[in-house]
Amino acid sequence: MFNEVDMWKEFKEDIPNFLDTSLRSNSLLEHMNTTQDKSDYLWYTFSFQPNSTCSEPVLHVESLGHVVHAYINTIFIEAGHGSHDTKGFSMDIPITLIDGINNVSILSVMVGLPDSGAFLESRYAGLTKVTIQCSESYIYDFTNYTWGYQIGLEGEKLQVFKEQSLEEVEWSEIDDSTNKSLTWYKTTFDAPIGDEPIALNMSSMQKGEVWVNEQSIGRYWVSFLTSKGNPSQTLYHVPRSFLNPTGNLLVVLEELNGDPLQISLNTISLVNVNSPFSYHHLPQ
Repeated sequence: MFNEVDMWKEFKEDIPNFLDTSLRSNSLLEHMNTTQDKSDYLWYTFSFQPNSTCSEPVLHVESLGHVVHAYINTIFIEAGHGSHDTKGFSMDIPITLIDGINNVSILSVMVGLPDSGAFLESRYAGLTKVTIQCSESYIYDFTNYTWGYQIGLEGEKLQVFKEQSLEEVEWSEIDDSTNKSLTWYKTTFDAPIGDEPIALNMSSMQKGEVWVNEQSIGRYWVSFLTSKGNPSQTLYHVPRSFLNPTGNLLVVLEELNGDPLQISLNTISLVNVNSPFSYHHLPQ
């Protein structure tokens, strides 16, 4: 249903660097205490100038959860995440540095907040160590360095998932670049005829959030696979009470490299009480 390029518009988030930030600290701040539940997203940024001997640099990042997206000079280099049982993880990423000042921007992402269990006040999330190794004997340690922070994403602050805020940013045609990270997509659709339940099939996407007529229908993380190698969820229910007969606004925030042209709107029906549900693609 959404497979035509001209149906979609996109808005790409700007990647902030150190000079763009107003919150500063000489250490790595804890994620949840810094964002104060205003956003899942916290940018950690710093700038530095390597010496001439740093010919094969490797960025090392340690985090206590949940997800990290790393950028060098606004270019996406890699994402990493923990697991259901082990929130902490590390990343070692070969990078390319330029002569002069380099900007490192690392986006820390929460997937919800802890809401139960003992010692909630002592839970820790976010980055705990960042280094760049230039050789076996030479390492830049940025753990206790001057960092700049930005809470949330620009599109999130401007609420571009709301009809009245769509003009706050410049939407453009979908391009064919390979860098699709942190991109907002929007389109419109008409409500399917009938009264069967409706779901969006997000199997072509990777990680983000979806809004229908300004209502969030949830975060999705299709690229996070179960122990059997399958996504834990691909269908996301759209209550018919959210919909108008025509002109429904669909906004998608994709963190990684999903393909919105393969999103489909499905109707769902029960064959019988002893059989699993079936879903049907609507006519293209």
